Amino acid sequence: MRKIIGIILLIIICWGIILALHKIPFGIPKTKVGEYYIDKGREETGAANIVTSVVVNYRGFDTLGEVTILFLAAIGLGAVLSNFKEKGKRKIELASLILKTGCRFLFPLILLFGAYIFIHGHLTPGGGFQGGAIIASAFLLVYLGCRGRIFNEVGCKITESLSGLVFIVMGLIGLTVGGHYFLSNFMLTGQINTLFSAGIIPIIYIAIGLKVGSELTGVIDNLMEKS
Repeated sequence: MRKIIGIILLIIICWGIILALHKIPFGIPKTKVGEYYIDKGREETGAANIVTSVVVNYRGFDTLGEVTILFLAAIGLGAVLSNFKEKGKRKIELASLILKTGCRFLFPLILLFGAYIFIHGHLTPGGGFQGGAIIASAFLLVYLGCRGRIFNEVGCKITESLSGLVFIVMGLIGLTVGGHYFLSNFMLTGQINTLFSAGIIPIIYIAIGLKVGSELTGVIDNLMEKS
């Protein structure tokens, strides 16, 4: 019986795909939204990276929702793991000399690379989420190579809160000054393909990068403590 139901569902799905492909020919967009972004994105936002224009400017409110989901996930994980009680202190096994030395050498370089990614997000592929993940990987390396090092939770929470506050404030200023929509680009876009361009987009990406990096670092810290 299950096989028959599975076959029927598979036929229905295939039939739906065939109808969708028949009604929407390849190469012909159903709407003109994508065409508008490609034609007007660089001119309106001043960002050389069109993906950045869409993510941070045209649908910046949706990006705020994604950051909020990550924030709630980090809080939920911390709340769940807080119920587990440790049965005494565990003996921490020291890392090898190679991993310990590599950790100290690579940590500042990884932080620098992550910062470069989200600072230049409006010029090259990358952005806040990617740069934040790279920064979190640097702290993961610290946990693996420099075991027993105490994590500064207060500094992480302050960075996370201030970054989210900057995101909200920039959006409200854009709504008030720009008069169009939340996260309206109210600053001068500058000259395209230069670092100081694209208006508020670099500021938003820096805020996202720091927020994502601090949130993922907090998640890693909770998992490492309870593992």
